[in-house]
Amino acid sequence: MLFDTDFLIEFAKDLIPVVLSGIGAFFLSLLLIWIIKQVAKTIKWIEPTDMNRLSKPISILFVLIGLFVSSKLTFVPLNEAWTQAFNIFFILSFSWFLIRILAIGREFLIRQYDISVEDNLKARKVYTQIRVFERILMVLVIILGLAFSLMTFESIRNIGASILASAGIAGIIIGVAAQKLIANLLAGFQIAVTQPIRIEDVVIIENEWGWIEEITLTYVVVRIWDKRRLIVPATQFIEKPFQNWTRTSADILGTAFIHIDYKMPVQAIRDELTKILDDTPLWDGKVNVLQVTDLTPNTMELRVLVSAKDSPTAWDLRVHIREKMVDFLQREYPEYLPKSRIDIVGNTIGHQPKGDIISAKVGS
Repeated sequence: MLFDTDFLIEFAKDLIPVVLSGIGAFFLSLLLIWIIKQVAKTIKWIEPTDMNRLSKPISILFVLIGLFVSSKLTFVPLNEAWTQAFNIFFILSFSWFLIRILAIGREFLIRQYDISVEDNLKARKVYTQIRVFERILMVLVIILGLAFSLMTFESIRNIGASILASAGIAGIIIGVAAQKLIANLLAGFQIAVTQPIRIEDVVIIENEWGWIEEITLTYVVVRIWDKRRLIVPATQFIEKPFQNWTRTSADILGTAFIHIDYKMPVQAIRDELTKILDDTPLWDGKVNVLQVTDLTPNTMELRVLVSAKDSPTAWDLRVHIREKMVDFLQREYPEYLPKSRIDIVGNTIGHQPKGDIISAKVGS
């Protein structure tokens, strides 16, 4: 006979209880997930969408646990191949479950801090730490899950012993080959701990002005003011200088320079500046300074120093002041706008006046 009937009958008797237990465990997992969802809705500690993300890994884990328990209760031992497959599926499912838990935990913590408010320094600090540490833990879970899965193979365990014996040499080789990668990983970890930058910090790096949009373990994404994205290695924020305009607070000082004629009364411009600032919501009411900072042969330079709640507002305020000041000078003091003067002086040759021979003296 092609098949041993007695063997098939005995195999079915052994397998049917395990399969039925697995099916029962699957439906039990659905029931438990439904109960957890109802409890979550009542106490509102987890979002329904987050619970949906946990449904699949939880279902698979319950089925595997049900199969394992049923094999013990029915005294039906699993052969070596089934045992190894069970171990691998359980390890991978549990790793998947942990990754989903990390993502849900990240979103739960982030929801406690509103990053859209004006005074969001603490929120940005916590947000940065959560995102970076979540990525670190996620990488560790993936590496450990794959490592434990591979260790279920006897041949790989034997290879592992020999690899451990030469770990010193392997470590040196890997360290040299992956020096930059390891440096970036350490820099990403250092950024998460020391926080020279945070999410939505305003920075100037590589002569570009923008916001920190994303921080990973190896690189940082800077959102440039014109919607471009600058990808910067994490080590650059540790090893090289850069400007962080919102390191301790979001408010910032802005400057605007004005060049006018020497005859222009400075106090009139100072009074006009105060009127301009009082009439705009861009000014935060803290700093209002106008000083003569330089004298050139033709003009004097005035520096306007004002404050705003954040860097984008400061930029708009500087532009607004320049526009209003030009309008004020054109309207009230057009004769004191910067200009060049030419004095015509007649010369004489041999005591005879020569009106067509002149020299020009340019001055202020």
